[in-house]
Amino acid sequence: MFAAERRQLILEMVRANGAVSLRELARVVQTSEVTVRRDVRALEAEGLLDRRHGGAVLPGGFTRESGFPQKSHLATAEKTAIADLAASFVEEGEAIVVGAGTTTQELARRLARVPGLTVVTNSLLVAQALAHANRVEVVMTGGTLRGSNYALVGSGAEQSLQGLRVSRAFLSGSGLTAERGLSTSNMLSASVDRALVQAAAEVVVLADHTKLGTDTMFQTVPTDVITRLVTDEPPAHDDRAATELQALADQGVQIAVAGTPGASGGPPGSTGGDATPTRPARRDMRDVPLPGPRRGVPGSTSALRGAAAVLGEQPPGPERARVADLRRR
Repeated sequence: MFAAERRQLILEMVRANGAVSLRELARVVQTSEVTVRRDVRALEAEGLLDRRHGGAVLPGGFTRESGFPQKSHLATAEKTAIADLAASFVEEGEAIVVGAGTTTQELARRLARVPGLTVVTNSLLVAQALAHANRVEVVMTGGTLRGSNYALVGSGAEQSLQGLRVSRAFLSGSGLTAERGLSTSNMLSASVDRALVQAAAEVVVLADHTKLGTDTMFQTVPTDVITRLVTDEPPAHDDRAATELQALADQGVQIAVAGTPGASGGPPGSTGGDATPTRPARRDMRDVPLPGPRRGVPGSTSALRGAAAVLGEQPPGPERARVADLRRR
């Protein structure tokens, strides 16, 4: 077992139990107490746990990562809208990588309809969603199964991604900030996500508004590597999410906002509305370019065909315009 895997297992044991003895840690990770003591000391230096005589405990204020059952019931409407919009960027015959997460699982369900698609993933949930898609080829990484999110992690997963090159990576995470980019609460998951990013020409992050402005322990994708963010429209009172969106746009990230049923008629603060009377019956999807240096998105021509309805403009702020395109499904 590599040191990173051993230390992640130690962290998960401490999270699950609150306090664990060095003897028990050594037994589970199958190494000596001397090695475990060294691991605990390193984790303490990173602020991830506290050492106690003969063991390790959770540091003050430390919270464990939510498991799949809890995550699957959070922001479900937003995740559905985000997945709908993200799927529109994928073309026939493309090769992509899709990371683990409840939002990427929703995306995978929609990718089943894209003919000639090749999907590389470390997520059992993504693979399951595509298992019966006859026109989609699914390639699984190797690795060790992490039961809390049904993902393959570790050195086996990372090694299987070496030499791979695809057009896009679709990733989710635990938090997203303009300062640090995408992050997650798990060391091994972060390491595999970084390997997925290395395999892709473009990086598309799927994150609902509740993750905007949240920073977690392990960075996966720096902001300057993110090509596009697909998110939902923050509530009017959520200043933190709106501020973070603007900061991400200022750093060159392309922002695509997916409206949910019953959402207001335009981007946050917009005076424009959707004149299409059928909007409540079909999900409102808008690709919203915000200020900042734009990076090209080669290969997405067909995903943008038919986008012609201008929904509105941003009112005076830093004198910017936000243009929204209605995508016909």
